[in-house]
Amino acid sequence: MFAGFSGRRVETRGAAINLVHGGEGPPVLLLHGYPQTHAMWNGVAPQLSESYTVVAPDLRGYGDSSKPPGGEDHAGYSKRALAADQVEVMESLGFDRFAVVGHDRGARVGHRMALDYPERVLKLAALDIVPTREVFRTVDKDLALSYYHWFFLSQPYDLPERLIGADPSYYLRKKLGQWGTGFEAFAPEALAEYERCFNDPATIHASCEDYRAAASIDLEHDEADAGREVECPLLLLWGGRGAMGRLYDVPRAWSGYARNVSGRPLDTGHFVAEERPEETARELLSFLSG
Repeated sequence: MFAGFSGRRVETRGAAINLVHGGEGPPVLLLHGYPQTHAMWNGVAPQLSESYTVVAPDLRGYGDSSKPPGGEDHAGYSKRALAADQVEVMESLGFDRFAVVGHDRGARVGHRMALDYPERVLKLAALDIVPTREVFRTVDKDLALSYYHWFFLSQPYDLPERLIGADPSYYLRKKLGQWGTGFEAFAPEALAEYERCFNDPATIHASCEDYRAAASIDLEHDEADAGREVECPLLLLWGGRGAMGRLYDVPRAWSGYARNVSGRPLDTGHFVAEERPEETARELLSFLSG
């Protein structure tokens, strides 16, 4: 995976971030989701790197990035903290302004980054999410059944850690299989990376802290910013066969959260970039160059 890319480890004020980067041109930051790593971009990053400098890190707590403590208020895994990591990463590579593409948790980090650092984020693409605040504001039975993991992973330590830790590979594969359209969408090398990293108890704990933050301090930050909109252009891509496509009018759900919104569903489940990498790359290239 990532032929021609270089690996690097960047020490930020809060964490050590593992990443790969490659290509030439304007910078684009790719942020992965749960329960994955930067490996999820294996089919998209090489296509983008033909026109852009692509940076694909592991978020704090995931992959081979460090797993610092979350703290009593889980602030160590707030989207604000994760966004700050990535701004420092891009600064270390010489980029003060850049585009951001995020999937799942990475898209939530991108959303926070666009609010906290509007002068840095030129464009934002959010794959298969609606805003965190909107999810909790509108949750009903169908959403709770489809996204039960939000409420499971955010339970107090150490209930989810112990249950997942009993068979991490089973849990990982169950989630990947349920949310997508089949295991054939995942490159074997990427799947092996997800499994290697997720079998680390520290990753399991850190990912639970991510969701605990989402149900607590992230909502405090979002409430404080209620009414503020993402100022940069926002592209929304979502899986027409996934929960977001079934349960939300996705562009409408972003009303009041962003000013300049475009996008469409793709014929996928949740894992848009891996189920349809060529189509995802085409949409991103059109958006980034527009």
